[in-house]
Amino acid sequence: MSTKVKIENVVKIFGDEPDGEALTLLRAGYSKDVIRESTGHVVGVSNANIDISEGEIFVVMGLSGSGKSTLIRCVNRLHEPTAGRIFVDDTEVTALEPKELQAFRRDSTGMVFQHFALFPHQDVRSNVAFGLKVKGIDVAGRNAAAERALSLVGLSGYESSYPRQLSGGMQQRVGLARALATDPDILLMDEAFSALDPLIRRQMQDELMAIQDQLHKTILFITHDLNEALRVGSRVCIMKDGAIHQIGTPQDILMRPETDYVAEFVQDVDQGRVLAVETVREDAAAVAEDAAVADVLSAIDRLGVDAAHVVDTDGRPLGVVTRESAEQAQSGGTRELRGLVQTVPTITNDTILAKIYQLFGSGLPIAVIDGDGRLTGSVRPLEVLAELGRVESISEELERAKTQGAQK
Repeated sequence: MSTKVKIENVVKIFGDEPDGEALTLLRAGYSKDVIRESTGHVVGVSNANIDISEGEIFVVMGLSGSGKSTLIRCVNRLHEPTAGRIFVDDTEVTALEPKELQAFRRDSTGMVFQHFALFPHQDVRSNVAFGLKVKGIDVAGRNAAAERALSLVGLSGYESSYPRQLSGGMQQRVGLARALATDPDILLMDEAFSALDPLIRRQMQDELMAIQDQLHKTILFITHDLNEALRVGSRVCIMKDGAIHQIGTPQDILMRPETDYVAEFVQDVDQGRVLAVETVREDAAAVAEDAAVADVLSAIDRLGVDAAHVVDTDGRPLGVVTRESAEQAQSGGTRELRGLVQTVPTITNDTILAKIYQLFGSGLPIAVIDGDGRLTGSVRPLEVLAELGRVESISEELERAKTQGAQK
């Protein structure tokens, strides 16, 4: 994928002279706390470097004061970066003059805030059409675009309602529709779902991902909730004290934390609700339904597993034969698989692990199939459970290394 947004060595320091002593100290490697104590300036973002691909949901996650909201507001220069450059396509946003910047914000970006910021005296249609009105679109055109956006967020029929007549979740949908109505290249979402109740919040996450499947926007999504970050993000950036600790896919963040700070975060995450089958799928030992017992043992030995999947002539799984049953059959002089095949469930790559735990009871490998029902891989229950336990051990190793380093 091509790079849509490039953030290059971006620094944001708050204070009267941000590009003075505070910037010098930051570049010399001093911490945020030391800079604040020495200069009275606050480091919001420290040397951020990010390439965001076109069409991805890129999530920036961190606790309060981590710099995540400051970073996203540098992209459209609601906060003026102290140093560094930001590009959107071939446009250097950090070099735009005021009128050019105004046009960039109006035409290329849409923003959804934590608080809905709707006009209480205007109906839903007018709220959604506001950005189009600013762009000078005629009444018919902006109303049509507003209604299309409302349809996307599931609010068709509410065009004439007023914000006070809507629930919090519905008001946030209006805010999202308003951002989508102008058809921006980039959607900036700053803690957009944080004020919602957990159930409504999850529904809005589902809504966002469904809309993204249709529109393929480039979305920068800010959150302090790691579960939300891992659920909606194509990639996730974790920040602390203005600095980036790790950027990666949800699987990378969860299964391969690079710092003790990241490991501390992920050790309490319900991994099964984030990871999909594709993260633990293995190559399958597979034999045809007319294969011999010896073929099963050969396939099992080749991959070093405990069972082989049996498939029909179209490659669709019929069941599995375990090493134990095959060896017993061979010892007894049996050559055919008839009577040895045990039926197992089938799942797909995008199935969330939490949904298949109940299938682990037999201990037999589960067949992973594609959209046509053909075998594409295998999931071994014991291997999955071992993998899900890795994060805790990684966290412990990083913590030990940190303690040993402090003692030296």
